[in-house]
Amino acid sequence: MVTQSSGIRGWGSAVTAGLAVTAGAVALLTAQQRKYNELRLRVEQQRMHFHLLSRAMDDPDLAAVMSTVDFSDQPAEKRPTLRRQFLFANAWYTNTLQLYRTGNVNSQELHGHLRVICQSGIFRDYWEATRHHRESLPHSSQEARVGRLVDRLMRDLSETSTEEWWVVGEPPAE
Repeated sequence: MVTQSSGIRGWGSAVTAGLAVTAGAVALLTAQQRKYNELRLRVEQQRMHFHLLSRAMDDPDLAAVMSTVDFSDQPAEKRPTLRRQFLFANAWYTNTLQLYRTGNVNSQELHGHLRVICQSGIFRDYWEATRHHRESLPHSSQEARVGRLVDRLMRDLSETSTEEWWVVGEPPAE
């Protein structure tokens, strides 16, 4: 006896495939939304950081709260200026780090930006004065890796005999 198929069984695999595709699309959209939200929060945090730094740079009393660098070995009249300069160096570095974190520059472009920043003597002083801050970062963190990149650039720049600073240091591989 032959049984006739009404074709409904064939629909089962099509429905299953359709549900799988839909589930995959929903998962992808959810992941994209999560990544967008993380980026949006990072940008908002950067705005707040810059706002706080700006206020501290404008007000010596606030700068004293935000700065952890000991300037007691400096003349009293130079301390407010040095504190503002170090806060600005922090803002400049943090902005560059955020360019990288948000994907606006790749690692080779980051290297170029950092090489320019390292030309500033004030930035070099800031970097040395805040070394202990970076030593407390988890070794595998992105910020620690970028910090080691700056350390290498500082070393390479101090050891070079060329005046062509823009060619010093080996950019990281992508």
